[in-house]
Amino acid sequence: MPRTVKPWNKQAKAPSFSALVQPVHTILPHMPPLEARGNRPLHMEFEQQLKALILYHLEEYTSGTELLQVLEEGGFAREEIAPPNGIKKSSFFEAVNSRGLEQLTYLFQELYPLAAATVPAEYSALGKLVGIDGSLITATLSMHWADYRGGARKARVHLGFDLNRSLPRKLFLTHGKADERPFVSHLLAPGDTGVMDRLYQCHKAFDRLQNEGKHFVCRIKANTQKTCIKSTAVKPDSIVFYDALVLLGTPGINQTKKEVRLIGYRVNGIAYWVATDRFDLCAEEIALIYKLRWDIEKFFAWWKRHLKVYHLIARSHYGLMVQILAGLITYLLLAIYCHNQYKEKVSIKRVRELRIRIENEARLLEEDPSAPQDFKDQNNFYAHAKT
Repeated sequence: MPRTVKPWNKQAKAPSFSALVQPVHTILPHMPPLEARGNRPLHMEFEQQLKALILYHLEEYTSGTELLQVLEEGGFAREEIAPPNGIKKSSFFEAVNSRGLEQLTYLFQELYPLAAATVPAEYSALGKLVGIDGSLITATLSMHWADYRGGARKARVHLGFDLNRSLPRKLFLTHGKADERPFVSHLLAPGDTGVMDRLYQCHKAFDRLQNEGKHFVCRIKANTQKTCIKSTAVKPDSIVFYDALVLLGTPGINQTKKEVRLIGYRVNGIAYWVATDRFDLCAEEIALIYKLRWDIEKFFAWWKRHLKVYHLIARSHYGLMVQILAGLITYLLLAIYCHNQYKEKVSIKRVRELRIRIENEARLLEEDPSAPQDFKDQNNFYAHAKT
């Protein structure tokens, strides 16, 4: 008989933590159940596993051992996150490496639309913009599946990023040597515009995306052969110096079968050549879309630095996917929280404030159990703290 987990928002030791994870509460009832293997009981149920991983990323812990110590010794973490009888090291790492991936995948897929409905789109007039990029994760030598080169081990995250709202929306995880270009089509839905760097230039892919009803804005190499079909006049005071309908590549070898629009523009003395099938926008808007691609680079840098996502607590492909998904879920929850609380994007300032609030709330409730415990009324909580 599975143990009943106490409701997330009842008798919460830290109202702010409950506010952060509240969106998950609406999804849990529809989630596939987490089942034990064989006759072995679950030492950590999914809700506990999820909250532990959220806490790991939120608090910038750098190892699973550090998290386990907090779950054992920290009052709030021990009482509200860890299983009633605690969790042993072996049971915790077994759970991370072998259970919860189906549930985390479902949660991430359901949480993104919720976050997208909460956070307003900044560039809706430009369409559904999806930044596409990959990021390498340094692996240990024992992670043989994460083959890279020169004896090094690396895994690679392939991410689709909502540029209108600065939200991660879809991902794949492979070994480090995997080609990134085949994932483009899987990261886009019909009507989306994939925004990509030169690494993703592929003339066959440009044709295929147009056949699939998916769009692209992709920087290409300056020496790419171009067959001009029709040129368009550009404004004399614009950064744009070239706008034409072309075929890309060498005829009979790698030339596109479908015509594409090629925009050339110059910023700070650097010439950019961007291929696209977006004919509904002006050339300057295409240049702006490509500039927005930098936001996915900033996301990766922020995510790695402040949520410690690449400090590995798993070694298997399964376990690493669990950790990456938990890190993305944490970010989506932060995006919803920061918008609801401050009408702002996620920032380290607001994350630090949240950490301090959780710590202070947990300490106060340990000292005074009569303090209000309804996370929906934090003003009452802090008014009580001042009396």
